[in-house]
Amino acid sequence: MNNELKLLSPADFPPILREIPGAPKQLYLRGTLPSFDHRWLAVVGSRAMTSYGKQAVRHLIEGLRGYPIVIVSGLAYGVDAESHKAALDAGLTTVGVPGSGLDWNVLYPKANVGLAREILKAGGALISEEEPDTKATDYTFPKRNRVMAGLSHATLMIEAKEKSGSLITAKLATDFNRELLVVPGSIFSAESKGTHQFLRLGATAVTSPEDILIALGIAKREGPTSLSELRDDLSEDEIRVFDIIKSPVSRDALIEALELPITDANVLLSTMEIKGLIVEELGVVRVK
Repeated sequence: MNNELKLLSPADFPPILREIPGAPKQLYLRGTLPSFDHRWLAVVGSRAMTSYGKQAVRHLIEGLRGYPIVIVSGLAYGVDAESHKAALDAGLTTVGVPGSGLDWNVLYPKANVGLAREILKAGGALISEEEPDTKATDYTFPKRNRVMAGLSHATLMIEAKEKSGSLITAKLATDFNRELLVVPGSIFSAESKGTHQFLRLGATAVTSPEDILIALGIAKREGPTSLSELRDDLSEDEIRVFDIIKSPVSRDALIEALELPITDANVLLSTMEIKGLIVEELGVVRVK
């Protein structure tokens, strides 16, 4: 794991970041910058993520497994942290851009320092425009959002209130002539009012991983023809589900056997059902 702090000049930046107006003069880096040949996707959203938001994050990022995509997010609570975790689980490289410097003593939020270390351990990176000892403040977050949008070929927004900071990143993405992708939410949820604003303004609605691949200009690969081939593209939890349901079992028995928190188990099973991997009929779960 590369934990050393490095100072990057613009010549070291991903070329796409050098294109934006008022590009950073320097960046601090921990870890390893992912390949510039990959497509970089910023994922932003509510800190008060709903269960729907978590399900959307997991489903969409899991569907990008195996593609040359880097997941960029802000290391904050809610959608940011869940996006980093989903990327790690899917075997995708992920980059954290916190609203603070990169000294471990000031890295924000403290609760996600462990996640930051996991990102580095998996070969990802932490990036900040701020001096290493800079604490997070109100003015550092908009600057951070500018770097996230500038690094990324597209920005995906999953849940945002009317005055969410995520809307800043979304607007910057459009200002930089980058793709803005938005997950439609519930018409009854305050966490979707901000996202729906951008849908009305013409952002691309995302309802499947394929929508993201199209926006990034990546051709969808041919799917596996057998369960044994499919296993290479499954997460550890998904493989456990298949091992348990070699013979159909009730949903309650499956959840008990998974030994996961109820919410996580329900999100996992719902995602697998959406992906067409399993089917539930009359409370019994089986391979589709």
